[in-house]
Amino acid sequence: MPPLNLTSVAPATFILMGIPGMEKSHLWISILFCSMYLVVLLGNGLLLSVVRTERSLHQPMYLLLCMLALADLALSTTTVPKMLALFWFSMREISFGACLTQMFFLHFSFSAESVVLVAMAFDRYVAICHPLRYAAVLTHSAVAKTALAAALRSFCIIFPCVFLLKRLPFCGHRVIRHTYCEHMGIARLACADISVNVLYGLAVPFAVIVLDVVLIAASYVLILLALLRLPSRAARRKAFNTCSSHVCVILLFYTPAFFTVLTHRFGRTIPQHVHILLANLYVLVPLLLNPIVYGARTRQIREKVMKVLGLSPDRSLRG
Repeated sequence: MPPLNLTSVAPATFILMGIPGMEKSHLWISILFCSMYLVVLLGNGLLLSVVRTERSLHQPMYLLLCMLALADLALSTTTVPKMLALFWFSMREISFGACLTQMFFLHFSFSAESVVLVAMAFDRYVAICHPLRYAAVLTHSAVAKTALAAALRSFCIIFPCVFLLKRLPFCGHRVIRHTYCEHMGIARLACADISVNVLYGLAVPFAVIVLDVVLIAASYVLILLALLRLPSRAARRKAFNTCSSHVCVILLFYTPAFFTVLTHRFGRTIPQHVHILLANLYVLVPLLLNPIVYGARTRQIREKVMKVLGLSPDRSLRG
């Protein structure tokens, strides 16, 4: 009898299980996630609308912020609608192609957002350390090149994962114990050696993200050194306030990411449903808070949002 060609065995569909162990709470969890997703859409959509309509905000800092908002919308929309369909209508099946597509855009959006955060750190570095050169360095052309670089780098990093998954045989295994498709969640279903997937899926993206964090940290070291050279405390406070929103967003983005990686690698005793719940919160909570952080801490955006909503700063304070 000729040997079975396992490389041709691939499931037509996968089955998403949601959050195993919390099936009775799926409805309440879905209401929470839906509410958070609507806030993500509203906050980031309002931010994009305000920057688009207000010509005074057509500056590199705010254009980079729009890129961050677009990445947030892509990251949440890639996962949440299918998650809600699973919770509300028991639509657990997802085709093999759709699963790979969801996996690709999930990791692509995460990588692109990391590039944007690096660019925003560079923006703050130039604004504080080389203010006279800011207009010459941070041009609209430079912002467009940043967007292209984010897309190209993310594509080059994530697209190989599609081929690494398509080459695997699955032998009928198609139950994914999660609410969405991600690289290692799919790879673990294979009935073959996945060491290449493990190595690439952990080492390459992790190394790239670590490089981004190092670049951001280097920018802020130079910023802090420049702040210490300012003559007055008031000048130092004013300069640092221009960075505070970005620092908050960095912490919101990278802290849960590293926590998730470390708990998956070393948190063997943590229940699986806790891992999955945290993974779902990670694609919602930072994205929900980003526009709130920038809206609350950036005067120009706050004033324009109030104008769009028909409020004035004075009226909002009296209210």
